[in-house]
Amino acid sequence: MDNNFKKVIIIDYQLGNLYSVKQACDTVGMNAKISSDPEELLNADALILPGVGAFIEAMSNLKKNGLDTAIQSKVRAGTPIFGICLGQQLLFSESEEFGAGQGLDLIPGVIKRFPETFEERKIKVPHIAWNTIFKFKQDWGNSPLRDLGNNEFMYFIHSYFVKPSDDSCVLTFTNYDGIEFCSSVLVNNIFSTQFHPEKSADKGISIYKNWALINKLL
Repeated sequence: MDNNFKKVIIIDYQLGNLYSVKQACDTVGMNAKISSDPEELLNADALILPGVGAFIEAMSNLKKNGLDTAIQSKVRAGTPIFGICLGQQLLFSESEEFGAGQGLDLIPGVIKRFPETFEERKIKVPHIAWNTIFKFKQDWGNSPLRDLGNNEFMYFIHSYFVKPSDDSCVLTFTNYDGIEFCSSVLVNNIFSTQFHPEKSADKGISIYKNWALINKLL
């Protein structure tokens, strides 16, 4: 099959920066389409799950259209998925956000909120900033971050962060006002970031390109 026809679906569940993600895909030459049709997801070669907003609303919207089961089926069968911001959080088991409950449960772990105070200091929430990502235990050489140096700046906007049950999946961590949190994950066919690569200039766009190259989407 000609790789130019590999189909990437950007999942539309009415919460997300869909068009900036689509523009990033177009920039690197990916054949990406925005869709909320579960059948299109099931026929895709790769998935991108973006998102900004509340976990509980996101899961509700995914379930309404049967997108949750389509995502779970594809990812468990080995289809590559790229989660971004809220999209990363949705891949985990559950959230502490009030009333939120269960996520897609593709990675064991919990979504936690930044505390209002830390070590007697008031913490500004949400975390909206350019901030650095640091290497954790995994090597970046075979990851979508392979063109980045340690301490690279990426753009963040979030109030919650993921806490994996097993930190072997953690690709990077970030420090926000003394609080260290997981800022990206790589485990098998799942890659996800708490930061927004599409809003992180050329280095961010290189992440899209390398994800596409690693998964033979270009």
